[in-house]
Amino acid sequence: MFKHLFASMNEMLDEVMSEYPSSTAVKRKHLKEKLRALKAMSDSCIEEWLLFEEKLGQMMQATGMVSLLDSADPLDPEFAAKRSDLFVRGQGFYKLHMYSEAIDQFAELLHNQPDFTLARIYLAMSYFHQGHTEDSYSHFQFLSQLTENLKLKAISLNAMGCIQVKQNNLEKACELFDLAYRTDPSSVEPLIDLGVCREKQGGLHFTFSQSRRSGQPL
Repeated sequence: MFKHLFASMNEMLDEVMSEYPSSTAVKRKHLKEKLRALKAMSDSCIEEWLLFEEKLGQMMQATGMVSLLDSADPLDPEFAAKRSDLFVRGQGFYKLHMYSEAIDQFAELLHNQPDFTLARIYLAMSYFHQGHTEDSYSHFQFLSQLTENLKLKAISLNAMGCIQVKQNNLEKACELFDLAYRTDPSSVEPLIDLGVCREKQGGLHFTFSQSRRSGQPL
């Protein structure tokens, strides 16, 4: 159902994109109306999806299914009790790549629960995707000092290393990758990043794939 809907929306958007540059004033006005309609449909889909996610999460918690799902994630026991509607909405925005909206949700959540580590990871990642590397780095740095969870600490240190690479601070990046690996030797990502960093000496694109390997939906 959704595939057909979005296929039609994409087809209409492609039509607008192809016709708009050479359109007349009257035609351009018509195309703008199509864009407004597409935007309204997109916003409606997003809102309905987020509301459904919240409702589904509440029902799963009420039936005890949340604990069953969380048991498959090694990081969740520390955070399961804090998964509020605000968190679900923030996570939903993040999954939809709506990072500005995700930042608003997680920032508000952390204002009330500053020790909510998973929310801070999402906030740091959202800042990174928005290109706000200083904000992202400061949150990851705070996490690396705050958490006692070695896997989360390694994720944070590795992320800081990736940001240092983007800023061409390769010596500092190697130091952070090495520290991340020594913090959690079971995670090979920092070791790989360290090896590539030392071999290539810059011009690299690093990802936060370690967070996905560790079970986090980032």
